[in-house]
Amino acid sequence: MPAPEKPFRPYLERFRDTQGPGDQRPTAAEVVRDQHGEGKLHGKVILITGGTGGLGLESAKALQLTGAKIFVTARSEEKGKAAVEALSQNETAVAPEFIVMDLASAKSIRSAVAHFSARSPRLDFLITNAGIMATPYGLTEDGHELQLGSNHFGHFLLFRLLEPVLAASGTATTPSRVIALSSAGHRFGQFRFDDMNFEKGPYDPLAAYAQSKLANIWMANAIDRHYAPKIRGLSVHPGTILETGITRHFEADTLSSAGDLEHFNKTGCNVSQGAATTVWAVFEPRFNEYGGVHLAEVGEARPVKDGEPINVPAYAPYAYDPEGEERLWELSNRAVGLSAD
Repeated sequence: MPAPEKPFRPYLERFRDTQGPGDQRPTAAEVVRDQHGEGKLHGKVILITGGTGGLGLESAKALQLTGAKIFVTARSEEKGKAAVEALSQNETAVAPEFIVMDLASAKSIRSAVAHFSARSPRLDFLITNAGIMATPYGLTEDGHELQLGSNHFGHFLLFRLLEPVLAASGTATTPSRVIALSSAGHRFGQFRFDDMNFEKGPYDPLAAYAQSKLANIWMANAIDRHYAPKIRGLSVHPGTILETGITRHFEADTLSSAGDLEHFNKTGCNVSQGAATTVWAVFEPRFNEYGGVHLAEVGEARPVKDGEPINVPAYAPYAYDPEGEERLWELSNRAVGLSAD
């Protein structure tokens, strides 16, 4: 769908005067309570990539309150076991499960899907939370630039393989949902259709990140267009959360070059606040009727204004681009070795 003319922003007042992590902005658990969500998703299944730490683990903890069965994935078996142990502290929740998956490897993704399919006959919510940022140049096992390959192509293949069970689990009135974690960082650049692997010029880690995060938005928009009403697609900017470690590849001056540090400190939030928009995307009933929307600040995101800092939770004009979305959809199917639907 096109960008909302009047974005629905139910928590807007809580975001007007931000004071940094732990301020008045809602947390993920608070959103569950606001939505009367405790026990509401009993019998439902949620799969969260990158669910062993940071935003993924925080989202899993909040969503456990709903009574849903939670699966989390990550590359590390050790971190997976630790996450299951942490989630198992909630003795009233359905027992969580972990699946090893490396998004930089199609072989690993296919193996993870096989393991999931053997453990669950349904999937109601796929949260593509895992991501890397501003990494040194590298290629995935399948030959894609590392950030685009991990953040987008890996998640695209995962969705395409899980699409049958998502469609079978959804209905026209209660569709399954795919919630893709993106970032305001998509505004660092556009999609490089003519050189997505940076083979024709110098590698720019932030441009590569932007390309992958724009791809996350476009994938969610295209999912909604291709699979509604059985599956709805949504994308999320969680906020500026420096404590997750995602900026560990930054040079010392990279963050300051992206915007005013004082502004970053005041607008930054903790992981519990950062996970709130993802959790809201699981519950908000209006997304049974429509999707293909970019979300931020526990609401529908607004367009960016001229001159605003990069971490302002707003989208670039090209975030809604059906032609670009369809071009990427076809490219992505070829990249992961699937035929377009």
